[in-house]
Amino acid sequence: MQLIGVIVYKFKHKISIKKEIITAGFLILSFMSPLKSLAAAKISKIYVFGDSLSDAGNFYNVSKSYIPPSPPYYKGRLSNGKVWVEYLGDELGLSPTLFTDLKNSTPSEGINYAFAGSSSGLGNATVPKSLLPGVLGQVGLFTRYLRESNQQADPDALYIVWGGGNDYVFGGATDVTQTITNLSRSVALLALAGAKNIMVINLADLGKLPLTSNKPNSAQLTTLTQKHNTALAASLNTLSSIPGVNIIPVDINSLFIKLQTSPSQFGLTNVTDAYLLCNFEDILQGNVNICGSQSGNSDEYLFWDSIHPTTRVHNFVAQTALEALNEQPLSTYWYQESGNLQLVEQQLIPKNRVLAGQSFHTKVEN
Repeated sequence: MQLIGVIVYKFKHKISIKKEIITAGFLILSFMSPLKSLAAAKISKIYVFGDSLSDAGNFYNVSKSYIPPSPPYYKGRLSNGKVWVEYLGDELGLSPTLFTDLKNSTPSEGINYAFAGSSSGLGNATVPKSLLPGVLGQVGLFTRYLRESNQQADPDALYIVWGGGNDYVFGGATDVTQTITNLSRSVALLALAGAKNIMVINLADLGKLPLTSNKPNSAQLTTLTQKHNTALAASLNTLSSIPGVNIIPVDINSLFIKLQTSPSQFGLTNVTDAYLLCNFEDILQGNVNICGSQSGNSDEYLFWDSIHPTTRVHNFVAQTALEALNEQPLSTYWYQESGNLQLVEQQLIPKNRVLAGQSFHTKVEN
Protein backbone atom coordinates (compact mmCIF):
# COMPACT_ATOMS: atom_id res chain seq x y z
CA MET A 1 0.00 0.00 0.00
CA GLN A 2 3.05 2.27 0.20
CA LEU A 3 2.85 3.12 -3.51
CA ILE A 4 -0.78 4.26 -3.12
CA GLY A 5 0.29 6.68 -0.40
CA VAL A 6 3.04 8.03 -2.63
CA ILE A 7 0.54 8.66 -5.42
CA VAL A 8 -1.79 10.55 -3.08
CA TYR A 9 1.12 12.59 -1.69
CA LYS A 10 2.31 13.56 -5.15
CA PHE A 11 -1.16 14.72 -6.14
CA LYS A 12 -1.60 16.81 -2.99
CA HIS A 13 1.94 18.21 -2.83
CA LYS A 14 2.19 19.35 -6.43
CA ILE A 15 -1.26 20.83 -6.56
CA SER A 16 -0.38 23.04 -3.58
CA ILE A 17 2.60 24.67 -5.30
CA LYS A 18 1.56 24.68 -8.95
CA LYS A 19 -2.11 25.52 -9.01
CA GLU A 20 -1.73 28.31 -11.55
CA ILE A 21 1.21 27.02 -13.54
CA ILE A 22 1.14 24.86 -16.65
CA THR A 23 4.51 23.37 -17.44
CA ALA A 24 5.73 20.52 -19.61
CA GLY A 25 4.30 17.20 -18.42
CA PHE A 26 1.49 18.81 -16.39
CA LEU A 27 -2.17 19.35 -17.18
CA ILE A 28 -4.40 21.45 -14.92
CA LEU A 29 -8.12 21.76 -15.49
CA SER A 30 -10.48 23.81 -13.36
CA PHE A 31 -14.23 23.40 -13.11
CA MET A 32 -16.00 26.29 -11.36
CA SER A 33 -19.62 25.06 -11.55
CA PRO A 34 -21.65 24.81 -8.29
CA LEU A 35 -21.68 21.53 -6.43
CA LYS A 36 -24.41 19.09 -7.45
CA SER A 37 -24.98 15.37 -7.11
CA LEU A 38 -23.45 12.97 -9.59
CA ALA A 39 -26.83 11.41 -10.33
CA ALA A 40 -28.28 14.85 -11.11
CA ALA A 41 -25.38 15.55 -13.45
CA LYS A 42 -25.13 13.92 -16.84
CA ILE A 43 -22.93 10.85 -16.54
CA SER A 44 -21.52 10.49 -20.05
CA LYS A 45 -20.47 6.82 -19.98
CA ILE A 46 -20.12 3.83 -17.67
CA TYR A 47 -16.97 1.70 -17.45
CA VAL A 48 -17.24 -1.53 -15.47
CA PHE A 49 -14.40 -3.62 -14.03
CA GLY A 50 -15.49 -6.70 -12.13
CA ASP A 51 -16.56 -10.33 -11.97
CA SER A 52 -19.74 -12.35 -12.53
CA LEU A 53 -21.86 -9.95 -10.49
CA SER A 54 -21.24 -7.31 -13.17
CA ASP A 55 -20.71 -9.50 -16.24
CA ALA A 56 -23.52 -8.96 -18.76
CA GLY A 57 -22.20 -11.50 -21.25
CA ASN A 58 -18.41 -11.35 -21.68
CA PHE A 59 -17.70 -14.82 -20.30
CA TYR A 60 -20.65 -16.18 -22.27
CA ASN A 61 -19.19 -14.73 -25.47
CA VAL A 62 -15.66 -16.10 -25.01
CA SER A 63 -17.08 -19.52 -24.13
CA LYS A 64 -18.99 -19.40 -27.43
CA SER A 65 -22.39 -19.19 -25.76
CA TYR A 66 -21.69 -22.25 -23.62
CA ILE A 67 -21.29 -20.89 -20.08
CA PRO A 68 -23.54 -20.07 -18.37
CA PRO A 69 -26.08 -22.28 -20.16
CA SER A 70 -28.94 -20.05 -21.25
CA PRO A 71 -31.63 -21.01 -20.38
CA PRO A 72 -32.00 -21.44 -17.44
CA TYR A 73 -29.64 -18.48 -17.12
CA TYR A 74 -30.68 -15.26 -18.80
CA LYS A 75 -28.85 -14.50 -22.04
CA GLY A 76 -25.37 -15.16 -20.67
CA ARG A 77 -25.86 -13.50 -17.28
CA LEU A 78 -25.23 -15.50 -14.12
CA SER A 79 -28.73 -14.71 -12.96
CA ASN A 80 -32.32 -15.08 -14.15
CA GLY A 81 -32.42 -11.59 -15.64
CA LYS A 82 -30.40 -8.41 -15.93
CA VAL A 83 -27.44 -7.79 -13.63
CA TRP A 84 -27.17 -4.68 -11.51
CA VAL A 85 -25.01 -2.57 -13.85
CA GLU A 86 -27.70 -2.91 -16.51
CA TYR A 87 -30.35 -1.65 -14.12
CA LEU A 88 -28.07 1.23 -13.13
CA GLY A 89 -27.49 1.96 -16.80
CA ASP A 90 -31.24 2.07 -17.36
CA GLU A 91 -31.54 4.70 -14.64
CA LEU A 92 -28.75 6.78 -16.17
CA GLY A 93 -29.84 6.24 -19.77
CA LEU A 94 -26.65 4.37 -20.69
CA SER A 95 -25.84 0.91 -22.07
CA PRO A 96 -22.11 0.09 -21.95
CA THR A 97 -20.76 -2.09 -24.76
CA LEU A 98 -19.41 -5.48 -23.74
CA PHE A 99 -15.62 -5.71 -24.06
CA THR A 100 -16.11 -8.83 -26.18
CA ASP A 101 -18.35 -6.91 -28.61
CA LEU A 102 -15.91 -4.07 -29.33
CA LYS A 103 -15.09 -5.36 -32.81
CA ASN A 104 -18.75 -5.21 -33.74
CA SER A 105 -19.82 -1.88 -32.27
CA THR A 106 -18.66 1.57 -31.18
CA PRO A 107 -18.61 2.02 -27.38
CA SER A 108 -20.32 5.41 -27.28
CA GLU A 109 -21.79 4.82 -23.80
CA GLY A 110 -18.88 3.09 -22.09
CA ILE A 111 -17.47 -0.43 -21.87
CA ASN A 112 -18.19 -3.37 -19.57
CA TYR A 113 -14.91 -5.25 -19.01
CA ALA A 114 -16.24 -7.58 -16.30
CA PHE A 115 -15.71 -11.34 -16.67
CA ALA A 116 -17.28 -14.06 -14.57
CA GLY A 117 -14.68 -15.70 -12.35
CA SER A 118 -12.33 -12.72 -12.32
CA SER A 119 -9.92 -12.42 -9.44
CA SER A 120 -9.07 -9.01 -8.04
CA GLY A 121 -5.71 -9.25 -9.78
CA LEU A 122 -4.61 -10.16 -13.28
CA GLY A 123 -6.25 -13.53 -13.94
CA ASN A 124 -9.37 -15.61 -13.52
CA ALA A 125 -9.99 -17.52 -10.29
CA THR A 126 -12.43 -20.12 -11.65
CA VAL A 127 -10.54 -20.90 -14.89
CA PRO A 128 -6.96 -20.03 -13.89
CA LYS A 129 -5.47 -21.62 -17.03
CA SER A 130 -7.30 -19.12 -19.22
CA LEU A 131 -5.95 -15.69 -20.12
CA LEU A 132 -9.11 -13.89 -19.09
CA PRO A 133 -8.28 -10.66 -17.22
CA GLY A 134 -8.98 -10.12 -13.55
CA VAL A 135 -10.15 -6.74 -12.24
CA LEU A 136 -6.66 -5.21 -12.17
CA GLY A 137 -5.98 -6.73 -15.59
CA GLN A 138 -9.18 -5.19 -16.95
CA VAL A 139 -8.18 -1.76 -15.68
CA GLY A 140 -4.75 -2.29 -17.21
CA LEU A 141 -6.29 -2.97 -20.61
CA PHE A 142 -8.31 0.23 -20.36
CA THR A 143 -5.47 2.49 -19.21
CA ARG A 144 -3.01 1.01 -21.70
CA TYR A 145 -5.41 1.76 -24.54
CA LEU A 146 -5.70 5.36 -23.33
CA ARG A 147 -1.95 5.77 -23.14
CA GLU A 148 -1.23 4.19 -26.50
CA SER A 149 -3.91 6.31 -28.20
CA ASN A 150 -2.72 9.45 -26.38
CA GLN A 151 -6.04 9.95 -24.60
CA GLN A 152 -7.25 10.55 -21.07
CA ALA A 153 -10.19 8.97 -19.32
CA ASP A 154 -13.48 10.78 -19.80
CA PRO A 155 -13.83 12.95 -16.67
CA ASP A 156 -17.63 12.85 -16.93
CA ALA A 157 -17.87 9.05 -16.98
CA LEU A 158 -18.60 6.73 -14.08
CA TYR A 159 -15.98 4.04 -13.37
CA ILE A 160 -17.05 0.99 -11.36
CA VAL A 161 -14.71 -1.38 -9.52
CA TRP A 162 -16.18 -4.44 -7.79
CA GLY A 163 -14.29 -7.64 -7.09
CA GLY A 164 -12.45 -9.75 -4.57
CA GLY A 165 -15.00 -12.42 -3.70
CA ASN A 166 -13.54 -14.99 -6.08
CA ASP A 167 -10.12 -14.61 -4.45
CA TYR A 168 -11.51 -16.06 -1.24
CA VAL A 169 -14.17 -18.49 -2.46
CA PHE A 170 -12.29 -20.02 -5.40
CA GLY A 171 -8.75 -18.69 -5.21
CA GLY A 172 -8.02 -19.95 -1.71
CA ALA A 173 -6.84 -16.59 -0.35
CA THR A 174 -6.78 -16.56 3.43
CA ASP A 175 -5.46 -13.03 3.84
CA VAL A 176 -6.99 -9.83 2.45
CA THR A 177 -3.74 -7.90 1.86
CA GLN A 178 -3.15 -8.79 -1.78
CA THR A 179 -6.80 -8.44 -2.74
CA ILE A 180 -7.05 -4.97 -1.22
CA THR A 181 -3.77 -4.00 -2.87
CA ASN A 182 -5.12 -5.11 -6.25
CA LEU A 183 -8.34 -3.14 -5.87
CA SER A 184 -6.49 -0.07 -4.58
CA ARG A 185 -4.10 -0.18 -7.50
CA SER A 186 -7.05 -0.41 -9.87
CA VAL A 187 -8.55 2.75 -8.40
CA ALA A 188 -5.18 4.54 -8.44
CA LEU A 189 -4.59 3.65 -12.10
CA LEU A 190 -8.00 4.98 -13.06
CA ALA A 191 -7.39 8.21 -11.17
CA LEU A 192 -4.00 8.68 -12.82
CA ALA A 193 -5.60 8.09 -16.21
CA GLY A 194 -8.03 10.97 -15.62
CA ALA A 195 -11.07 9.26 -14.10
CA LYS A 196 -12.93 11.53 -11.67
CA ASN A 197 -15.90 9.45 -10.51
CA ILE A 198 -14.87 6.01 -9.26
CA MET A 199 -17.44 3.75 -7.59
CA VAL A 200 -16.03 0.96 -5.42
CA ILE A 201 -18.22 -1.73 -3.88
CA ASN A 202 -17.57 -3.94 -0.86
CA LEU A 203 -18.50 -7.59 -0.36
CA ALA A 204 -21.56 -9.28 1.08
CA ASP A 205 -20.92 -12.03 3.63
CA LEU A 206 -19.21 -14.81 1.66
CA GLY A 207 -19.88 -17.27 4.44
CA LYS A 208 -23.65 -17.02 3.93
CA LEU A 209 -23.83 -18.06 0.30
CA PRO A 210 -25.76 -21.28 -0.37
CA LEU A 211 -22.45 -22.69 -1.65
CA THR A 212 -20.59 -21.96 1.58
CA SER A 213 -23.10 -21.76 4.43
CA ASN A 214 -22.86 -24.59 6.94
CA LYS A 215 -19.57 -25.65 5.39
CA PRO A 216 -16.28 -26.01 7.35
CA ASN A 217 -14.91 -22.74 5.87
CA SER A 218 -18.09 -20.73 6.39
CA ALA A 219 -16.86 -18.90 9.51
CA GLN A 220 -13.49 -18.21 7.90
CA LEU A 221 -15.17 -16.66 4.84
CA THR A 222 -17.33 -14.48 7.08
CA THR A 223 -14.22 -13.26 8.89
CA LEU A 224 -12.42 -12.63 5.60
CA THR A 225 -15.40 -10.61 4.37
CA GLN A 226 -15.29 -8.43 7.49
CA LYS A 227 -11.53 -7.89 7.20
CA HIS A 228 -11.84 -7.17 3.48
CA ASN A 229 -14.53 -4.54 3.96
CA THR A 230 -12.66 -2.85 6.81
CA ALA A 231 -9.38 -2.74 4.87
CA LEU A 232 -11.12 -1.57 1.69
CA ALA A 233 -12.81 1.30 3.54
CA ALA A 234 -9.45 2.39 4.97
CA SER A 235 -7.81 2.27 1.55
CA LEU A 236 -10.63 4.24 -0.07
CA ASN A 237 -10.33 6.85 2.67
CA THR A 238 -6.68 7.32 1.66
CA LEU A 239 -7.45 7.38 -2.06
CA SER A 240 -10.20 9.95 -1.52
CA SER A 241 -7.44 12.41 -0.66
CA ILE A 242 -6.50 12.62 -4.35
CA PRO A 243 -7.71 16.11 -5.35
CA GLY A 244 -10.65 16.16 -7.74
CA VAL A 245 -11.33 12.42 -7.59
CA ASN A 246 -14.71 11.30 -6.26
CA ILE A 247 -14.39 7.94 -4.56
CA ILE A 248 -17.93 6.61 -4.28
CA PRO A 249 -18.14 3.70 -1.79
CA VAL A 250 -21.19 1.46 -2.01
CA ASP A 251 -22.01 -0.65 1.04
CA ILE A 252 -23.55 -3.79 -0.40
CA ASN A 253 -22.75 -5.72 2.77
CA SER A 254 -25.28 -3.64 4.71
CA LEU A 255 -27.85 -4.15 1.96
CA PHE A 256 -27.49 -7.94 2.16
CA ILE A 257 -27.71 -7.86 5.96
CA LYS A 258 -31.07 -6.09 5.59
CA LEU A 259 -32.22 -8.55 2.95
CA GLN A 260 -31.31 -11.50 5.15
CA THR A 261 -32.66 -10.15 8.44
CA SER A 262 -35.83 -8.44 7.14
CA PRO A 263 -36.68 -10.27 3.91
CA SER A 264 -40.40 -9.49 3.98
CA GLN A 265 -39.64 -5.77 3.64
CA PHE A 266 -38.19 -6.56 0.22
CA GLY A 267 -40.79 -9.10 -0.88
CA LEU A 268 -38.47 -12.06 -0.30
CA THR A 269 -39.46 -15.35 1.30
CA ASN A 270 -36.21 -17.34 1.00
CA VAL A 271 -32.79 -15.80 1.69
CA THR A 272 -30.77 -18.94 2.37
CA ASP A 273 -31.34 -21.40 -0.49
CA ALA A 274 -30.62 -21.24 -4.20
CA TYR A 275 -33.64 -21.24 -6.51
CA LEU A 276 -31.74 -23.18 -9.17
CA LEU A 277 -30.90 -26.63 -7.84
CA CYS A 278 -27.61 -27.46 -9.48
CA ASN A 279 -24.03 -28.16 -8.49
CA PHE A 280 -21.94 -25.11 -9.40
CA GLU A 281 -19.25 -27.33 -10.90
CA ASP A 282 -21.86 -28.67 -13.30
CA ILE A 283 -22.73 -25.12 -14.28
CA LEU A 284 -19.07 -24.35 -15.04
CA GLN A 285 -19.10 -27.38 -17.32
CA GLY A 286 -22.30 -26.22 -19.00
CA ASN A 287 -24.18 -29.26 -17.74
CA VAL A 288 -27.61 -28.28 -16.44
CA ASN A 289 -29.57 -31.27 -17.67
CA ILE A 290 -29.57 -32.66 -14.15
CA CYS A 291 -30.57 -29.35 -12.58
CA GLY A 292 -33.95 -28.65 -11.10
CA SER A 293 -35.48 -25.63 -9.42
CA GLN A 294 -37.37 -24.72 -6.30
CA SER A 295 -41.11 -24.40 -6.38
CA GLY A 296 -42.60 -20.95 -6.22
CA ASN A 297 -41.58 -17.58 -7.63
CA SER A 298 -37.86 -16.96 -8.21
CA ASP A 299 -38.43 -13.25 -7.50
CA GLU A 300 -38.99 -14.19 -3.87
CA TYR A 301 -35.51 -15.71 -3.58
CA LEU A 302 -32.31 -13.87 -2.69
CA PHE A 303 -30.12 -16.36 -4.58
CA TRP A 304 -30.63 -17.61 -8.12
CA ASP A 305 -27.89 -20.25 -7.84
CA SER A 306 -25.51 -21.19 -5.05
CA ILE A 307 -23.48 -18.00 -5.49
CA HIS A 308 -25.32 -15.36 -7.50
CA PRO A 309 -28.36 -13.27 -6.60
CA THR A 310 -31.61 -13.17 -8.53
CA THR A 311 -32.28 -10.32 -10.92
CA ARG A 312 -34.67 -8.80 -8.37
CA VAL A 313 -31.82 -8.51 -5.89
CA HIS A 314 -29.56 -7.12 -8.63
CA ASN A 315 -32.15 -4.36 -8.95
CA PHE A 316 -31.83 -3.65 -5.22
CA VAL A 317 -28.04 -3.42 -5.70
CA ALA A 318 -28.54 -0.92 -8.52
CA GLN A 319 -30.83 1.23 -6.38
CA THR A 320 -28.24 1.20 -3.58
CA ALA A 321 -25.57 2.33 -6.04
CA LEU A 322 -27.87 5.05 -7.37
CA GLU A 323 -28.44 6.32 -3.84
CA ALA A 324 -24.67 6.53 -3.38
CA LEU A 325 -24.48 8.64 -6.55
CA ASN A 326 -27.23 10.92 -5.30
CA GLU A 327 -25.29 11.52 -2.10
CA GLN A 328 -21.99 12.25 -3.85
CA PRO A 329 -21.17 15.87 -4.81
CA LEU A 330 -19.22 16.71 -7.93
CA SER A 331 -15.70 18.06 -7.51
CA THR A 332 -14.84 21.58 -8.63
CA TYR A 333 -11.20 20.92 -9.39
CA TRP A 334 -9.20 18.23 -11.14
CA TYR A 335 -5.44 17.92 -11.32
CA GLN A 336 -3.67 15.37 -13.48
CA GLU A 337 0.02 14.73 -13.93
CA SER A 338 -0.32 12.97 -17.26
CA GLY A 339 3.36 12.16 -17.53
CA ASN A 340 3.16 9.79 -14.57
CA LEU A 341 0.59 7.42 -16.10
CA GLN A 342 2.96 5.22 -18.08
CA LEU A 343 5.47 4.97 -15.23
CA VAL A 344 2.87 4.07 -12.61
CA GLU A 345 1.12 1.61 -14.93
CA GLN A 346 4.40 -0.18 -15.52
CA GLN A 347 4.96 -0.39 -11.76
CA LEU A 348 1.46 -1.67 -11.01
CA ILE A 349 0.84 -4.09 -13.88
CA PRO A 350 3.58 -6.22 -15.46
CA LYS A 351 3.55 -5.78 -19.23
CA ASN A 352 3.56 -9.49 -20.02
CA ARG A 353 0.29 -10.02 -18.09
CA VAL A 354 -1.67 -7.04 -19.41
CA LEU A 355 -1.31 -8.02 -23.05
CA ALA A 356 -2.84 -11.40 -22.26
CA GLY A 357 -6.32 -9.87 -22.29
CA GLN A 358 -5.89 -7.82 -25.45
CA SER A 359 -7.58 -10.48 -27.56
CA PHE A 360 -11.11 -11.27 -26.46
CA HIS A 361 -11.15 -14.51 -28.45
CA THR A 362 -9.25 -16.15 -25.60
CA LYS A 363 -9.61 -19.90 -25.25
CA VAL A 364 -11.31 -20.94 -22.02
CA GLU A 365 -9.76 -24.12 -20.71
CA ASN A 366 -11.53 -26.38 -18.27
